Amino acid sequence: MSCREERPRNNMKSWAPTIHLNIGFVVGVLFMLLVYLVISQQAAISGLSVAATVAQWIADKQLIQRPGETLVTSDLQRISNKQLVQGSGESENGKVVHNTKGYYSETCEVHGDVRVNGTALSVSLVPSSWSERREWRIQPYSRKTLPGIKAVTVAQLPDKAAAPACTARYSVPAVLFAVGGLTGNFWHDFTDVLVPLFIASRRYDGEVQLLITNAQPWWPAAYRPILRRLSRYDVVDLDGDEHVRCFPHVTVGIHMHKDLSIIPEWVPGRRRLSMPDFTRFLREIYALPRGAPVSLVREPGRRPRLLLIHRRHSRRFMNEQEILRAAEAAGFEAAAIDLRRDVGVEAQARAVNSHDVLLGVHGAGLTNMLFLPPGGVLIQVVPYGKLEHIARMEYGEPAKDMGLRYLEYSVSAAESTLMETLGPEHPAIKDPDAVHRSGWNNMTEFYLNKQSVRVDVARFAPTLARAFDHLRQQ
Repeated sequence: MSCREERPRNNMKSWAPTIHLNIGFVVGVLFMLLVYLVISQQAAISGLSVAATVAQWIADKQLIQRPGETLVTSDLQRISNKQLVQGSGESENGKVVHNTKGYYSETCEVHGDVRVNGTALSVSLVPSSWSERREWRIQPYSRKTLPGIKAVTVAQLPDKAAAPACTARYSVPAVLFAVGGLTGNFWHDFTDVLVPLFIASRRYDGEVQLLITNAQPWWPAAYRPILRRLSRYDVVDLDGDEHVRCFPHVTVGIHMHKDLSIIPEWVPGRRRLSMPDFTRFLREIYALPRGAPVSLVREPGRRPRLLLIHRRHSRRFMNEQEILRAAEAAGFEAAAIDLRRDVGVEAQARAVNSHDVLLGVHGAGLTNMLFLPPGGVLIQVVPYGKLEHIARMEYGEPAKDMGLRYLEYSVSAAESTLMETLGPEHPAIKDPDAVHRSGWNNMTEFYLNKQSVRVDVARFAPTLARAFDHLRQQ
């Protein structure tokens, strides 16, 4: 019995190293499994497979500058590159996502080995293995039907042999967009380009390369502070660019959600942007001090400030001084300012931000409401001619989206200079609907280009009173 009892002990002792080895092996396997699960979870969150995640990490580590190439890289981007297209499930060959959401725009999100050829104005996705060739023609301006903008050819190549060689390599993503079009008008500069560009690039927190085409030199110069805040890198003008620039991700085109506004649910990435985010962004760029209007509750003796937009051509206030006196009588400190483009955006922004109410006839000058303190008031004077729908779409709804109080005053035929110049029997006076049916050009010619207004201050007084009452409740 004693021998039989000791035999197991001897056997246990002799097998102990093997058991310890097996336990170590099991622990090692469990540890590797745990690491695999963690990486898998991270990859699932970012929308990449485990293999793609590891491949991206290796690729980032191996980025080196070669002769004839430049390298733009950052540790921050090595992390964020893994989350460029949330939840899209890219394969090793990468992916092109063609977005036609909404009425105005179409864009392509190209993820993988992406090569931008400025000379050919093309964006190519290079596969790691054979793939069927596919091609899209994308107008990089936000209004896809507007003529005169060169389209970008986006191609998913069949194999690597068809790809142009890189001459400039980046580890940050890029956004490719066009200017031209209707830019040069202050409202279109923001509606068509700057707001859509904010939507496309803000998710990268500056770690993005902006690629511009169809641009006049004055445009990037006019909005340099905004462009520099969107990207830490100098804007690349693709027109005539001889490089083949290679990126891990390129957004081709910019998406206009609606007039001068943002639909938060359409914003790419995890950050749900809105127009208050954009106006806050502008206040930070131009160091605008006021984030709220005057509070008549806290400062009952203080007079709110009203800024009247002075226009020198069509849609002028013919009785500007009379309107200013009416505003003073309503309790405001009132002034008229000519918000000319030649004074610069920053000067305009500072002037508007120092006021609580912005008053103007329908036109691009009302775009300056972007710089009003949130909670301020926009008063839009709508010229005669049934323009209320256009006025609300272009300024009324955006003002509400920005957190402003929107008030509207529609001019009667008696307050329009068209009554004097055309007479009461002219179709533009008697039948505005017929003028609208005759086409956009006729409508703009009569109601926007040939009309100014002489506001009936007695009729206008209740609108001023509503503006004052709003500020009294702040």
